Amino acid sequence: MINDPQLFIVPTPIGNMEDITIRAIETLNNSDLILAEDTRHAKKLLSEYKISTKIQSYHLNNEHKKVNDYVELMISGKKISLITDAGTPCVSDPGFLLVREAIKKEIIITCLPGATALIPALVLSGLPSESFIFEGFLPRKKGRKKKLIELSQNTRTTIIYESPYRVVKTLTDFLEYFGEERQISLSREISKIYEET
Repeated sequence: MINDPQLFIVPTPIGNMEDITIRAIETLNNSDLILAEDTRHAKKLLSEYKISTKIQSYHLNNEHKKVNDYVELMISGKKISLITDAGTPCVSDPGFLLVREAIKKEIIITCLPGATALIPALVLSGLPSESFIFEGFLPRKKGRKKKLIELSQNTRTTIIYESPYRVVKTLTDFLEYFGEERQISLSREISKIYEET
């Protein structure tokens, strides 16, 4: 068994490219392979920081097919970094399958701290933050009504992600299921020039 980390979960900037950490850059440079949600997007980031590590695609549509190959690479001693388009892998993004399989094979995993939109949105909301729920993306159709009913019965601050194209519908749903008394904070473009809460 290898006693050093072989899988690195590396957060990437969610908007402002200067939010990447020195440790993230070093980790990506020292990896044998970088797995990226979208290689085109990732190449821009890697180019910005002069990182020349080999990159391969790893996303929701191929992770079931590729996960075992990457686990075998790590078992053979290769260091793999997992990145997503923006933020921390496995948080409403691909990655949990790879982490789960690595754990099963006793591969050492390191998750670097870093960017995620949910904490800045929570802090900027002014809503209670000592106890909160993160739901990720709500179901689009099947299960949406059930999930909204479930969330309406919760009294803790609840964080969701939503596409800008669906936000008006989601706010309308919130009004219907949560009522007019429920406080809502909406954040967008976190860490970018047009950031708003």
